[in-house]
This record gives sequence, C-alpha cells and structure tokens, in this order.
Amino acid sequence: MKRRALLAAAAASVPSLALAQAWPTRPIRLVVPYPPGGASDITARLLAQDLSGVLGQPVAVENRGGAASITGTQAVATAAADGHTLGVVDTAFVVNPALFGARLPYDTLRDFTPVSLLVRAPLALVVPAAAPWADVAALVAEARARPEQLSFGSAGNGTAVHMAGEQFRQAAGFTYLHVPYRGGGPMITDLLAGRVQMAFGTVPAIAEHVRAGRLRALAITGAARSALLPAVPAMAEAGLPAVDAALINALVGPAGLPAPVVDRLAEAARGVIAGAAIRSRLAELGFDPVGGTPAELRASLAAEIPRWEAIVRAGGITPD
Repeated sequence: MKRRALLAAAAASVPSLALAQAWPTRPIRLVVPYPPGGASDITARLLAQDLSGVLGQPVAVENRGGAASITGTQAVATAAADGHTLGVVDTAFVVNPALFGARLPYDTLRDFTPVSLLVRAPLALVVPAAAPWADVAALVAEARARPEQLSFGSAGNGTAVHMAGEQFRQAAGFTYLHVPYRGGGPMITDLLAGRVQMAFGTVPAIAEHVRAGRLRALAITGAARSALLPAVPAMAEAGLPAVDAALINALVGPAGLPAPVVDRLAEAARGVIAGAAIRSRLAELGFDPVGGTPAELRASLAAEIPRWEAIVRAGGITPD
C-alpha cells in the first residue's frame, strides 16, 4: 500500500513538473503601474534584465501608470493566469484597499497570486537644516505643544511618504498641518526652502541634501539604520518602534497562477535578487534586497492591509 501511494504521488507530480519546465513559452510582460523612472520601474528593470536569462524568454517591462497605480495593477489582475503577464507592485498595493474601498476594481488578496517580496526601502524623517529640532523627541515635543501648527509635506494623499507621516503622527500623539504635493520633487523643494517643517523621503532622494547640510535627518523608519546615512538613528532607537513604514516592491501575478509556475518564478526571482551585482546596485538605491517566498509575501499582504486600513481610518485620509 505504501509503495502504491508513493508511485501515485510520483505520477501526479509529473504533469506539474512538465508544466514548470515548459513555461514560459513566449516573452513575459512585466507590468509596472507607474511611469518610467520611479523606484518600481528601476526594480522591475533590474529584475527583468537577469530574469530573461534565467527563464530563457525576453522579459519586457511595460509601464502603465495612472489612477494611483490602479490602472496598471488592474491590468495584471485581469490578465490570463498563464505566467506570461506579471506585475511589480509597491506600497500602494496594500494602502489602496483602505483609500478606495469598494471603488477599487480588484481585491488585493483574492485577485492576485503572490510570488515574492523583492525589496524593501526604509524612509527618512527630515527637517530643514535651519530647524531648531536636533532629534525626534524635540520635534514631537513642539508638535504636541503647537497642535496643527507645524506643517508636514508629502508627495500626495495616500503615498508611502504620507502614510509614514500618519504612522509617525499617530504613534507619537500629535497633530500637524498636512501639505500634499504632486510628487516628491516639489515637496523636497519646499522643504529645502523651509516652507514646510517636516517630511519623509526615500533615503537616496534626501541623502545628498543631508550630507551637504541642507536638510537634517532625524530618524530612519524601522529598527535598523541605513547604510547610506549610518549616523542617523532608527525610529526604534528614538523610542517609536511602531514607525516602520517603508517602500516595498513585490512580484505578483493574476489569481490562479499554476503552482509549478509560481514556484519556478519565485525561485528565479530570489536567485536574481541574491546576485552580487544586483544587490550592490539596489544598495546604492537605498533598497534592502529581500527575495521572499510566495507564502511569506501572502502572509505579509494579509497583515499589512488591515494595519494600513486602521491608520487611514484613524487619520480620516481620502485619496486626491
């Protein structure tokens, strides 16, 4: 009986093995739900370059920006579940369910197949160099003493840097005047000029300004310091371990992606992310390479979505 069961199991695995070996049979489309040049686009292009060689088919990045990343993300959700259309999504993937609710044309957990969390990038809390606050405690003390008087700049409602600000505000227990911009560039410009008092930014975007003495970085989100700004303490060191917002890039496919394809794709992606050259390039960009498993990404999504729903609800945040 035991021998028959083993033979049956071996026979059942043959079609799955054959499917994994046969895929891909044509070029793969890697959808990025943003215009070219952003963090997700850079991650996708680094991945695509080496993934093409591993899988034996071209992997072409397709930029489909618009509607707070919804347009491109929906294109992945509605694609055929054959492994030839995939997506590189970011923090909006777990924040948009809270921002848009029933208006979101897909279900983030139901309509996608998680493949791998590719990279994670912490954010930096920064203030103008002329600001009087030397550390997080001083900034929080003044913000508490002057409710809604200090202004917080963001790249727009619902963006990752806005969510970091809300997480910080709620964890530290103060209120601010939120000033949303249309993108990170204008926000940094006004921060440099002192027209807003604080903001969160990606470490590479602000590191040069910090080193040149134009901005002061008070903390890095999460538990660890950034290699690009090693003198800046982590939020956990500042007594706010709950402030751990970060940019993420994850690889997903449409729901129903065959398990053998998912397994082969996840293994290939992990191998690419583990490569010395790509890890070095990602480190220059302020990204921490992850290369997680499908199960790890699924668990992360299931935990992150309700966490951001609570922050959005408590902050009364609505999309532009």
